[in-house]
Amino acid sequence: MEVGTADSDMRAVEFALVDRIATVVVVAVPTAMFALAVVFGWGGILNPSDMIALAITYVLTVVGIGVGFHRLFTHRSFKTRPFIRGALAIFGSAAAEGPVIEWVATHRRHHQFSDEEGDPHSPHAGHAGGFLGAVRGLFHAHVGWMFGAPVRADEDRYAKDLRADPLMRFMNRTFVLWVVAGLAVPFGLGVALTGSVVGGLTAMLWGGAVRIFLLHHATFSINSLCHCFGRRSFETGDESRNLAWLAIPTFGEAWHNNHHAFPTSARHGLGRGQIDPSARLISLLERLGLAWDVVRISPERMASKAV
Repeated sequence: MEVGTADSDMRAVEFALVDRIATVVVVAVPTAMFALAVVFGWGGILNPSDMIALAITYVLTVVGIGVGFHRLFTHRSFKTRPFIRGALAIFGSAAAEGPVIEWVATHRRHHQFSDEEGDPHSPHAGHAGGFLGAVRGLFHAHVGWMFGAPVRADEDRYAKDLRADPLMRFMNRTFVLWVVAGLAVPFGLGVALTGSVVGGLTAMLWGGAVRIFLLHHATFSINSLCHCFGRRSFETGDESRNLAWLAIPTFGEAWHNNHHAFPTSARHGLGRGQIDPSARLISLLERLGLAWDVVRISPERMASKAV
């Protein structure tokens, strides 16, 4: 990947107004639906099928983002068969965090300029000091950056490998289809488990909108919280940090300082007791012959960067 400068490797968003409206909808609607679900749950309108739908869809989409979009497509931490690549791209797309090629390009640019000018979502670069500056920085890193100027990381520079892959181009073009499928699946589960359309609708509320809300803010917290709070095990030249409690809902993605120290590592939980379900899944795929060339970091390399 070529080395860019902070302003030479961006592209204007096509149909910027449509993109802005879509961003508002994807952020605001799940938030409103989450509030509605809390009211329904408090009022006793909550079925076991709703929690089953939530659990299944959350696990699939968090794996799609962490194992698929992040460790496989962005950092090429392992290789796998086309049908696994396709499944992970579908699950990641259903998370409604953006098309796979755009997601990868943005994240690679984040690593290129981590916590410096040009980082798409740093809570530090370009923000004043003091309490108010810190709050503004956290908000920007969490959700604010998505509502900034209508430009994105240049996919030809940052995701040239995926743009050359016919499967990834197809998954990128059909992004909206997989988001809709991510809503249809919990509806179908709810109907199957309860035998009623109402059961399908409440399952879609929990396994669709609530699941998107929860996963979005878990992912967004890595951009914001994991660059401000937590521990640093390795010297990285930025403010990336490990946040243990966030590793559970993100399936190991919150060992963020470890990840910035060794971006291509298939395992982010490098220390004893650091929970990393995504790494365990990759190891399982490897044992089944479905993954190979898994990148692992030697103790000597870890010792060389230890704080």
